[in-house]
Amino acid sequence: MRTTRLSLLALAATAVLAGCNAPAPAPADGEAARPARMFGQIPFHGCTLDGGNAATRIEAQCATFEVPENPDAPDGRRIGLDIAWLPADSNDGGTGDPVFFLAGGPGQAATELAAHVNFALREVRKQRDIVLIDQRGTGDSNPLTCVDAAGEPLELDTVALPTDAVLDDYVARCLAGLEGRADPRFYTTGNAIRDLDTVRAALGAEQLNLVGGSYGTRVAQQYAMAYPQHTRSIVLDGVAPNDLVIGGEFAHTFEDALGLQSKQCVQDAACRERFPTDLQAQLRGVLGTLQTAPAAVSYRDPTTGTEQQGTITPDTVTGLAFLFSYQPQTASLLPLMLDEAAQGRYGPLMSLYQLMNHSFGGSMTRGMQWSVICAEDAGRYREDGRAAGTILGPEVARMFFGACRTWPTGTPPANHTAALESDVPALLLSGELDPVTPPAYAERVLAGLPNGRHLVLSGQSHGTFALGCMPKLLAQFVETTDAKALDTKCLDAMRPVPPFTSFNGWSP
Repeated sequence: MRTTRLSLLALAATAVLAGCNAPAPAPADGEAARPARMFGQIPFHGCTLDGGNAATRIEAQCATFEVPENPDAPDGRRIGLDIAWLPADSNDGGTGDPVFFLAGGPGQAATELAAHVNFALREVRKQRDIVLIDQRGTGDSNPLTCVDAAGEPLELDTVALPTDAVLDDYVARCLAGLEGRADPRFYTTGNAIRDLDTVRAALGAEQLNLVGGSYGTRVAQQYAMAYPQHTRSIVLDGVAPNDLVIGGEFAHTFEDALGLQSKQCVQDAACRERFPTDLQAQLRGVLGTLQTAPAAVSYRDPTTGTEQQGTITPDTVTGLAFLFSYQPQTASLLPLMLDEAAQGRYGPLMSLYQLMNHSFGGSMTRGMQWSVICAEDAGRYREDGRAAGTILGPEVARMFFGACRTWPTGTPPANHTAALESDVPALLLSGELDPVTPPAYAERVLAGLPNGRHLVLSGQSHGTFALGCMPKLLAQFVETTDAKALDTKCLDAMRPVPPFTSFNGWSP
């Protein structure tokens, strides 16, 4: 079993927009003196969604809407869903068919991505209201966070090798922290889509436009299956088919993404000359060296600037390579980092690892993720012998599902793995270099969507709906619901990010 570093990596692996965390909404100035603003039957109040700095702070309308934790026991415990409403810019107000944004993970909170969503859907928002609902178990919707009796976060050891017993003990303590406030069996995708439709009805919207990212694409597909009459259109960015075992194919999809990155270097004359060794071979060489002898390293802490001491292990390098692959801007650094490591210079790699781990570390609500994958994915996972020859190996999937030995398991609908077959207008988006939801996944889903269209963005990775001219295309699609009529020539201007050949950047 790999170290906890890879365990934390697995927990963050399906996030569409990792690192966009935000605290709970803060009241806007004078909120107490302002009357509620009604959207359907739900009263909203002004709030500020704070992403941690001025650039990610956004004004919104916020509300809490109660639903039963167990839909089959309406008189039992009730939980509050945290909702943010970004009103349409139009002076006439939004149309009657709002846009619901569905976050990734599983385990991300939609309201914590408000600034990014507002940027990506800025053209859509000119005419339509945007609604962000923290899926049950995330954000401020009764989050299934792992805390101790005093409410302090439970930490996993980031150095010691976690045995099954260590992980089982951690999960048991996490469950103890939820006692009296949550039953993890009811935090599944099936119950989440029921929540979405309950909110839809309370808002007075007859139909919804769904925009889902990564795991959110699964939520969108399953909502469209369960409530076709209330689904006007769907946008799926980083598509996860319903029958995909989340976490079960990471070893292969990451390996394929590395191959594409390596090919990109070969096709660039400056990169080919600077890094003659194949990227995957270079990575395996560094891993082999560290497997024999982990290296002590001095590095500069990326958050404090202080000099620190640490140890580079194979998992440090693997984790960094995997996290880097989520964005082309960071993937372009990988050849340089591996070349430095091959020369025994590990300081920059360690600093970047700490920076990426800090960004990804808080982006998932661990308990909610377990509630989803243990109920919907773990029982379908079958270990693939071919994974043994990959960089990640079979360990990443084993640890991804390790908590399911102990975590309570809910019951998903019988048809939750069925392919979506629908006439709903659909726009599917993929990044060419995506390490977790490659374009082939979207092609599988497209087969059941005769009114759908799939766009693959060249040189891009995981999460594409905010890139280039995509915001304009999204607005055109949502207004016309005709994906096939979109003029996508503007996407031709997008180019891959060239690999860095030095710390000054890529060669001109």
